[in-house]
Amino acid sequence: MDPELIGRKIRAYRKLKGYTQKSFAKELGISVSVLGEIERGNRMPDDYIVNQVVELLNITKEEIMKES
Repeated sequence: MDPELIGRKIRAYRKLKGYTQKSFAKELGISVSVLGEIERGNRMPDDYIVNQVVELLNITKEEIMKES
């Protein structure tokens, strides 16, 4: 899995749902800097964060994790 692609998808879905980085990070229980690292592809989100992301954004795990 490509962390940069996953990060871009998380950022795109977050923006689509109207979350700011700050508000989304707060909902996830992580810092804005950690979310920024994930969205830039510098950090791979762990399973817990991925599960929280898909729940908050009302999407499937496959929408974040699939390669295309």
